[in-house]
Amino acid sequence: MSDFLLFMAAPTVMCFILAGIHCYLGLHVLARGVIFVDLSLAQIAALGSTISLIFGYDHGSLAAYLFSLMATFIAASLFAFARRYEKYFSQEAIIGIVYALGAAAVVLTVDRMAHGAEHIKELLIGQILWVGWGDVLKTGAIYSIVGLVHYVFRSQILSASYNVGAAGKGTWDFLFYALFGVVITSSVNIVGVLQVFTYLIVPSVISGLFFRGIKARLLFGWLLGIIVSILGMGLSYAWDMPSGAFIVLCFTLIPVLLLLVAPIFGKKFLMHEI
Repeated sequence: MSDFLLFMAAPTVMCFILAGIHCYLGLHVLARGVIFVDLSLAQIAALGSTISLIFGYDHGSLAAYLFSLMATFIAASLFAFARRYEKYFSQEAIIGIVYALGAAAVVLTVDRMAHGAEHIKELLIGQILWVGWGDVLKTGAIYSIVGLVHYVFRSQILSASYNVGAAGKGTWDFLFYALFGVVITSSVNIVGVLQVFTYLIVPSVISGLFFRGIKARLLFGWLLGIIVSILGMGLSYAWDMPSGAFIVLCFTLIPVLLLLVAPIFGKKFLMHEI
């Protein structure tokens, strides 16, 4: 147990931080109906990181982070712009197209690299086990600033997400996607594309099965994220399996199992609005 606490403490706390920020952003993503926007932005962030390697920068360096952030900001600007013309261009279609563009560009880029396959694996499931307390503090600080901005402008950003007529909606759309891009860029460098998606979407989707109020869904999502993170980290350590992939498996199995048992319980499966 002491070995587990010593080796897994920082990675586990990082999972808690990821659950905290991503569950909240996931509620916005579901409200906007852009379920795969995180996958798309994560893929673009991965593309930026990959391009930085071509210029000789190390993975995880400040330069690589800035490359990823710039690529993400460009995609975020495109998504905010596209929402103004969603009557003509499907938002989900644009998101899917950008994801395909980023994925294809990454494959073409790493094809010329000596360790391309290893880089793609790292982009998908990250390196959560190698997270240290310095990474935890740095990431926690970045996400705290993002959370503070969301709190200060919570009414405007929530109004833009839930389509209740916020003034200057385009500005708040861009602010949301820009902040979202900052979070995604930081997360992808740590845990990879797949784990980012699961932390963002799964707790938010499951909380929507039981609660309708935003606060109740957020609290439930945080609790679920913490419990599954502990379970995934503990079992992956005990069974000597890749922690990132195992956490994704634990998260994604939950909605699949709930879907299978839902017909048995019927309406009793869902709780009333809280």
